[in-house]
Amino acid sequence: MMHAVHTVGTLGSKIINGKKVPANSMLYMASVQDSSGRHICGGFLINEDFVVTAAHCELSVVLGTHNLKKINNGTMRYAVEKFKNPFYDGVQSGNDIMLLKLSKKTQLGRRVKPIKLPKAGVKLSSKENCHVAGWGLTKTGGNTVNVLQVVKVPVVSLNVCKEEWNQVKINLPDTVICAGGYGTKGGFCQGDSGGPLVCRGMAVGVVLFNLALNSTTGNCDYPNKPNVYTNVMKYLDWIKEIIKKQKRQM
Repeated sequence: MMHAVHTVGTLGSKIINGKKVPANSMLYMASVQDSSGRHICGGFLINEDFVVTAAHCELSVVLGTHNLKKINNGTMRYAVEKFKNPFYDGVQSGNDIMLLKLSKKTQLGRRVKPIKLPKAGVKLSSKENCHVAGWGLTKTGGNTVNVLQVVKVPVVSLNVCKEEWNQVKINLPDTVICAGGYGTKGGFCQGDSGGPLVCRGMAVGVVLFNLALNSTTGNCDYPNKPNVYTNVMKYLDWIKEIIKKQKRQM
């Protein structure tokens, strides 16, 4: 995979113990790809102009497919303009979020639909079930998948999450959400950073990192630390300001 947090963890969403997503569902999911068309990260559409992903992800965006092997006339590929959060300074900064402005408006409809963002102040309950999806690996040492995978993940309270990560000398900022991993046998690992953590039908988080024991031999099949996501609610004003400013220039 393209990115790893050496000796600490891995980025992305290798969906562990998930299941295939039915066609024509999760229509907000985006594949962020390199210039050769290789899937690098996940992302999610929030309106006809913008996709949200992680700040360390780059390049073009593909919308309108749940199977990356079946790119057809209904699938749309876009060049993008990048707007990284100005306070991003590495994946552990808590500011690993980026807006991608599509080169042209996407056509919303049967194959492509945006996902709602939460309102400021939405409270998630500990052990509340959410889900995370991606096109990454499905087990340690396995292969990437073409068909989108999804897994249910319970929310872990921020206090518990911080305590767990403090044990490996990682001080989490207050701008993250934790869900999955932590003995649940489900979550993400290597591959598709940038995809959404979805709770109550809203994209509340952006896939950030977890602990794979170490970056070369870690076992992600049964994650022993909570998975960490950038908390979208902490960045709503920034997202709205970027969109507003870009609309004025159109």
